[in-house]
Amino acid sequence: MAIDIPRLYPILDTAYFPGAGDLFAAAVELAAAGCTLLQYRNKSGNARQMLDEARELRARLGASVKLIMNDRADLCLAVAFDGLHVGQDDLSAESARRIIGPVRWLGVSTHNPQQLAEADQTSADYLALGPVFATSTKANPDPIVGVEGIRRARELTRKPLVAIGGITRANARSVIEAGADAVAVISDLLRDPRKSAEEFLRVLG
Repeated sequence: MAIDIPRLYPILDTAYFPGAGDLFAAAVELAAAGCTLLQYRNKSGNARQMLDEARELRARLGASVKLIMNDRADLCLAVAFDGLHVGQDDLSAESARRIIGPVRWLGVSTHNPQQLAEADQTSADYLALGPVFATSTKANPDPIVGVEGIRRARELTRKPLVAIGGITRANARSVIEAGADAVAVISDLLRDPRKSAEEFLRVLG
């Protein structure tokens, strides 16, 4: 089943918000700007905290925004999120699919052509590739793939391709033109989320 992924894919990473209230406020602002897909990412919280925050996100955003849980298939089910995103060190795509079922979206992070080709053979609905540019949101990032890496990746898969890593309003268009279907963004949406998202959506057309 091919999915229709929106051009802008904001990631709400709790590490960048002073408190849960700031996280929720940003989510509401992004939705108001027209974002229809958001990922909730919490690498440091305990399950109870993540469950509470995820439930609150769902309550505030309603059904107008697809919500993707990062890493945790169990919490994805518990809060009835719309999908799950797993990395190379998380559950395998097939293990994740068995847990979340056939309907929810499943995304997989990849960092080079070999990982992308392997992920393409799974039941993942979309594949993420990065970092495209230098990024500050990971302590030990994988090597930069560049716009050329996106171009190569486009030849390796027919699944929706999400570019991630260092993507800003200034370079987002070049990534889409190289073949990405969407751009995942963390840092460049933090300041004034609504205005930033509106500018991204204008740039991405």
